[in-house]
Amino acid sequence: MASSSSSSSSNSPCAACKFLRRKCMPGCIFAPYFPPEEPQKFASVHKIFGASNVTKLLNELLPHQREDAVNSLAYEAEARMKDPVYGCVGAISVLQRQVQRLQKELDAANANLLRYACSEIPSALPITTVASPVVLGGYQRLDYERGPVVAASSGNRDSHGSGSYFQPLTHAGLHQVLLPYHSSLQWSSISGNQQLKDNGGDAYGDMDRS
Repeated sequence: MASSSSSSSSNSPCAACKFLRRKCMPGCIFAPYFPPEEPQKFASVHKIFGASNVTKLLNELLPHQREDAVNSLAYEAEARMKDPVYGCVGAISVLQRQVQRLQKELDAANANLLRYACSEIPSALPITTVASPVVLGGYQRLDYERGPVVAASSGNRDSHGSGSYFQPLTHAGLHQVLLPYHSSLQWSSISGNQQLKDNGGDAYGDMDRS
């Protein structure tokens, strides 16, 4: 019985020939695209386009193009039956409006992202120091002036974009700051001793004699 059922299913006409009530021949052009288990597909295509027009269209196409053409006809026929006025054009217009709305939302999101990125750029730029450091209790104060780009700083700023901030003074920085003062003190000491020698004694000799 299995062999008889398989042979009967293989010999069953396609949906097009069954709908048209004709014998399905081995070279039927509808058989590959309208199988027996999809009768509604051919019924919709036949109602909108007509079987003769579909046959003419398939004969004008290459074999590898026919399947896509049948699927397109079936979609258009179903859309026309649901919307007799606009058909598939109505469905296409709905999809186009959805695409336009989503495109506007995407453009707005990109604009907000660009605005946020531009607002974050100035705070990441360094501040250029232009004045000599001043030592205050183990910290050195660096006065700065802001350039064309507004930069954020943790220090005090005035209305002209300048200000100062304090950073810990390292050993190297302390040496660099105190070196000019040390040189000036040493030069003053040498000058004083030379003046005492010219006067007939030095500071230490005067202290001993006293």
